[in-house]
Amino acid sequence: MTFPITRHRRLRRSAGLRNMVRETQLTVNDFIYPIFVTHGQNIKEEIPSMPGVYHLSLDLLKQEIDSVVASGVQSVLLFGIPEHKDAEGTSAYESDGIVQQAVRKVKSWAPELVVIADTCLCQFTDHGHCGAIVHHPSTGNAEVDNDQSLALLVKTAVAQAEAGADIIAPSNMMDGFVAAIREGLDEAGFEMIPIMSYSVKYASAYYGPFRDAAHSAPQFGDRKTYQMDPANVREALREAESDVIEGADMLMVKPALAYLDVLRQLKEHFDLPVVAYNVSAEYSMVKAAALNGWIDEKAIVLETLTGMKRAGADLIITYHALDAARWLKGE
Repeated sequence: MTFPITRHRRLRRSAGLRNMVRETQLTVNDFIYPIFVTHGQNIKEEIPSMPGVYHLSLDLLKQEIDSVVASGVQSVLLFGIPEHKDAEGTSAYESDGIVQQAVRKVKSWAPELVVIADTCLCQFTDHGHCGAIVHHPSTGNAEVDNDQSLALLVKTAVAQAEAGADIIAPSNMMDGFVAAIREGLDEAGFEMIPIMSYSVKYASAYYGPFRDAAHSAPQFGDRKTYQMDPANVREALREAESDVIEGADMLMVKPALAYLDVLRQLKEHFDLPVVAYNVSAEYSMVKAAALNGWIDEKAIVLETLTGMKRAGADLIITYHALDAARWLKGE
């Protein structure tokens, strides 16, 4: 018995036909490129656990921004590594804080580039948590003070907007953080600055290399009280809905690769742009395997990023952005 060739096979018989009927198109416009900036001079230090990703001092930042512009990538996400850390993360919201300095420089060099400021305190606090800490002498316990943290986050967001950030991206997962930051930005005259909320941020093992990069590992305890249980998806919808009500303009899922089902749920339930964060360990695992010759890095990266977009991502934050942009051009 013979079976007729299906039209599906007929449409796959050449590269041209496959391209014509492709359902998901990955483009350079989908990418946001994270950059770690620091104080000092002539610093370009590779992060040991993230090959190809660097700490860059402000005097060398322009070279990186020139590369971003040349690649066609439309946006960068700036993380700052401060000289000074204290209990309240004051370096995060000073007018000359490292992120604020970097934002001003990038906007002067490449005004058309969309500059996103990560709005968190963990890399600025000496304890490594994402907010202010309250101590309980009677028990000896310490915990993050949600409301005090919100006040500091609002100050940080306003300082970043004043520096020229195009988008504020709060990543702290404090209760009510979107509402507080929206109100603070509006009162400061920044009604048109959108908020890209880290709405669904899991307490994930995939963040390890980032904590190496941002020098932000908690000095005690963990972040499970304000980041989500990896086993939960209905909670993700509640968290996202809360941020929508509070005024978020974009919703993020972090990490991306192990949470594509969550990404799809957000895409189907909300009409805001959905952002996937292709996080540090996802990047580092690919890099490690590629350096050992175990995988085809280009093929793996493009397939992974396509999978994130197919799952519902409108934008993808990825350390692979410049390489992926080059590969998409056929270089």
